[in-house]
Amino acid sequence: MQFSFKNILLCITTVSFVLTFNITFAATGFFWKAESPNSKTIYLFGTIHTDDNRVTDFSPSLISALKSSDLFIMETTAQNDSKAFTMQSGSLETMLTAEELEQVYALVEFHVMHRSAALRMKPWLLASVFDSPNPLTPFAQDNLLMTQAEDFGKRVIGIETAEQHFGVMDDLSLDEQLVMLRAVLKRTSVEKERDFEQIITAYLQGDLDKLAALNSKVTGSMLPPALWEKMRFKLLDERNIVMAERVMQEAKDSSLFVAVGASHLAGETGLVSSLKRSGFHLSPVK
Repeated sequence: MQFSFKNILLCITTVSFVLTFNITFAATGFFWKAESPNSKTIYLFGTIHTDDNRVTDFSPSLISALKSSDLFIMETTAQNDSKAFTMQSGSLETMLTAEELEQVYALVEFHVMHRSAALRMKPWLLASVFDSPNPLTPFAQDNLLMTQAEDFGKRVIGIETAEQHFGVMDDLSLDEQLVMLRAVLKRTSVEKERDFEQIITAYLQGDLDKLAALNSKVTGSMLPPALWEKMRFKLLDERNIVMAERVMQEAKDSSLFVAVGASHLAGETGLVSSLKRSGFHLSPVK
């Protein structure tokens, strides 16, 4: 079955092309409990967007935290609106060489996508899809958590609308986005699988520093330095501020389970540091 626009939206809630960044973070782990006398409890879980069963076998403590929370928050919720992640005009058919188009068609088939949809997708988003070593499915870690929350009768909201989530890189020129897409087209399946396994290993070890170094090495080496820095700022720094503000606002009235990409936890603008600066006590959850 081919992906519809809605399926694609479900599968890119955590951008795989750039997961983390150049920064040292002393704490370890991806699951935190944040407490404050002036707020309800916040459980903060850093996700990695894959359906690999090594990361989708959720611990009893995670399930217990999800059950005890009033509200489940993720980066964005699915909306069947193709305008959020397609180019306003044009098609990759006129932007890429014949050889590049053949590579795109092969990857479209591998990821079980509609060719017409892929040719109109924003190039940076298509790069995100194509950089995965495996076909994307709706059963990735964050989506499974959302489904579990719904099964528990929890209210589910997104920090960002689909338009905000998939418009985050709209400040990049079309030429810059095509640089990103072409960089991914040059990567072999062996390279993608190797990098994926390294990232999974770092994630299972709860090692944010190692994860950051791996992703910085992989993505940073693929792109011009200025473009890499621009992407990192748009995907992380800017969005982290909004995420922290929204999470703390919602925690005034409801206990929360927050599931966002692991990249958004660390660094000076990350959610862990932001919550600490706002007076929360954070402790890792095993």
